[in-house]
Amino acid sequence: MNPPTSSSSRQAQEQSIADTVEREQLKLGNFIRRRVRDPTDADDILQDVFQEFIEACRLPAPIEQASAWLFRVARNRIIDRFRKKKEASLDDIDEADDDDAYRLDLMLPSGDAGPEAAYARTMLLQELQSALEALPASQREVFIAHELEGVSFKDMAAQSGVAINTLLARKRYAVLSLRRRLQDFYND
Repeated sequence: MNPPTSSSSRQAQEQSIADTVEREQLKLGNFIRRRVRDPTDADDILQDVFQEFIEACRLPAPIEQASAWLFRVARNRIIDRFRKKKEASLDDIDEADDDDAYRLDLMLPSGDAGPEAAYARTMLLQELQSALEALPASQREVFIAHELEGVSFKDMAAQSGVAINTLLARKRYAVLSLRRRLQDFYND
């Protein structure tokens, strides 16, 4: 291969990467910001995703569906970020809560931040537990396994024999139901 062809091929690849970044930046940024409250964290995730995209584009194996690839990587980065925060926040949970079947990695008010924060924390946990108990068993099990215990849909499907799409649908209905039920609590 002669150098001009290699150079023009590299330039075409760089232009393709730049076009994809420009085309997907707004949609991907909005996707991330809807899921990550801290704007700095959202921007960091966006930059990490594009950096990984650039590196992956330079590998011999091509990325066939760039948009889908970007959103999948962004979702994984968001999950990783929440897992890191979850590990840090678990240290703040009282020992008495260890037996709580519905532990959630939300940013709960600290129990030692005063009586109002302790009350808000208790009320939120009670409302959440009540909302989870109101779900149909199949939806509750999928939601708890995925969101609280960190079990992947692939692992759940392998263990239960239920199709991944069915598990995804159950979780979706659980999330919609929980949102409706907890909306008034969050508005207060």
